[in-house]
Amino acid sequence: MSSPGIEGDQNENSREESNKWTKSQIFTLISAALLNLSSMICYSILAPFFPKEAENKGANASIVGMIFGCFALFNLLFSLLMGKYIVQVGARFMFLAGMFVSGCCTILFGLLDKAPDGPIFISLCFILRSMDAAGFSASTTASFSILAATFPNNVATIMGSMEVFTGLGLAIGPPIGGFLYQLFGFEVPFIALGCAIFLIIPWNMCTLPRYDGIVSNASFWKLLALPKVTFVCLIIFSISSCIGFLDPTVSLFAIEKFKLKTGDVGLLFLGFALSYALSSPLLGYLSDKLPRIRTWLMLVGSWLIGLSFMLLGPAPIFHIKSQVWMFVLMLVITGSSLSMCGIPVFPEIITCVYANGFEEGIGTLGLVSGLFGAFWSLGSFIGPILGGYLYDKLNFEWAAAIQGAFPFTFGTLMGLYLLVEMVRRRRSHSENSTDEERTVLIPN
Repeated sequence: MSSPGIEGDQNENSREESNKWTKSQIFTLISAALLNLSSMICYSILAPFFPKEAENKGANASIVGMIFGCFALFNLLFSLLMGKYIVQVGARFMFLAGMFVSGCCTILFGLLDKAPDGPIFISLCFILRSMDAAGFSASTTASFSILAATFPNNVATIMGSMEVFTGLGLAIGPPIGGFLYQLFGFEVPFIALGCAIFLIIPWNMCTLPRYDGIVSNASFWKLLALPKVTFVCLIIFSISSCIGFLDPTVSLFAIEKFKLKTGDVGLLFLGFALSYALSSPLLGYLSDKLPRIRTWLMLVGSWLIGLSFMLLGPAPIFHIKSQVWMFVLMLVITGSSLSMCGIPVFPEIITCVYANGFEEGIGTLGLVSGLFGAFWSLGSFIGPILGGYLYDKLNFEWAAAIQGAFPFTFGTLMGLYLLVEMVRRRRSHSENSTDEERTVLIPN
């Protein structure tokens, strides 16, 4: 059973909108914000210097892409597992245990420069990134479920606000990593970040309440049997793969094309991350206040992402010379477009599954969180691997254009599905109206 305080908060939220948050809700927000910030710094801190360091250790661009991608692969697997068993394990314990595992792996990753070059270094990279992914998936799956249960009427607004810290982590991670690497070498960025994560855990232990619930009888396959959920998940996959594509390729392209230093490469990610972070709260608020525009936000956002990736290189078909200002501008547009497309997806899935008869509660929210995390991780797995492969075989310009085709295509398919659904509903409504008129006329 849920604790009385939390159950009361959730029931109050379900009955009416409240402008005054309880102490429990505020502490929950702080815990989720610290998780988003620290986890995104962990994820992005490698981008400015690790590809070059890994090349010096005997890993080519394709292997670097696979090292980035293995994090997402294991995140995918564990997101499904954690989402299924969140009630049995307990959301609070899952949240805390995931952060502890992530902190340990981050510190150990900083010691890999001591490992021998070649296969041993590469193998240890895969092992530690995979273990870190397990911890990350546990914490984020629990966090999504807890936030959705605590703020049922403001899911998009809360998620959008949390993405400020996600964007902040993505923004400060590369510059911090790049400058610490220049000043102190490979070890210090990871050890400092791992210790910071350990300092956050006691706060969460003292402030994060317990969230229990009833085990859901539904499954991930039942969720995916809903066509709209499937199309939204494809959107999630496509935008995640675009983010993952940038990790192993941007630093190599910027250093080679624009002759930038490692620290300056970290600043390139700043415009991308800040545009994402600053636009997320507004788009989350709009998604909650105007639920009908969520699908339009997803469609327009996916098309803008495709266009910005076409111009990121830019693609050779445009015959435009690569310039730093244009590169940064396209990263900024990509960041805001990702926010436009990504913020509405979680509340839209929740609305869809509840409308189709799924029971409300932490069990269903865990499944939705796990499904969201799985498709996000699938994109994060495919993106770096495909990006590294295309960068090696073609060049960055064509690789970015091909990557941009994913969100553009899936957005178009979703738009066609929604158009067909709209026509079908109108026909059904017209037929029902005709039947009602006949029913009235027959007795007369």
